[in-house]
Amino acid sequence: MRARHFSPSRYAPSTTFTSNLLRVATYNIHKGVRGLGPGKRLEIHNLGLGIEALDADVVCLQEVRLHHQRDAQQFRRTVMGWPDEGQAEFLAPDGYEVAYRTNAVTRHGEHGNALLARWPLGDVGHRDVSDHPFEQRGLLHVPVLWQGTEVHVVVVHLGLMHGSRVRQVERLAEYIAAEVPGQAHVLVAGDFNEWGERLDGPMTEFGLCRAGSGASARTFPSRVPLFTLDRIYTRGFRCQSIHVPRGAAWARMSDHLPLVVELQVD
Repeated sequence: MRARHFSPSRYAPSTTFTSNLLRVATYNIHKGVRGLGPGKRLEIHNLGLGIEALDADVVCLQEVRLHHQRDAQQFRRTVMGWPDEGQAEFLAPDGYEVAYRTNAVTRHGEHGNALLARWPLGDVGHRDVSDHPFEQRGLLHVPVLWQGTEVHVVVVHLGLMHGSRVRQVERLAEYIAAEVPGQAHVLVAGDFNEWGERLDGPMTEFGLCRAGSGASARTFPSRVPLFTLDRIYTRGFRCQSIHVPRGAAWARMSDHLPLVVELQVD
């Protein structure tokens, strides 16, 4: 309940909206729960406050639950309770449009990627890029009509093994070549699960440049961020600013921190 006093001015930089900047966030929300066993706690309500505080035009989310019977039963009788709707719809600030597609189906439920946007959305696409039976992975593709410009956003959550990630990036390149117009503006955002910089080369080869890197972009683990697992790659934009909100409230809500960038059209 303490996070009900979440202060946007404390945890996110104050940003005056300017028409030429597109503010984008990517965030792995850890299915809206933290901890194990008796210490397991529901964080989805705090995440809703946090996402609103980011004040992003486009929010790309990973590990978003559509439903989960066991956790719903466990948390239904808590003070705040388990949401009646899917987490994507629950987390969307007022006035935002929502797109969600499932990547993984488990014994008790299913989860996937989501996109929240304060701008109109086009037709939603999805591609299964699972590399082996033990990890279900997918791409969520949504055109966003931002101030008259169509921006093709692809939300990703890549595999835990480097070889899988390399093959998934290849499938991502094939998907963009087949489904996105050649001159269109593109954002690819999500949890790349990449501990080094070995994916930057392949992404650059098919025309996507990384928006920010180095210490300022570290998002994992949330309590002591050392690695840049969460990333945003772009085509047709240049990065004007990059920010990772930090502090006790953010460290509590997920094992990842959100990554926020402001982009300007080239």
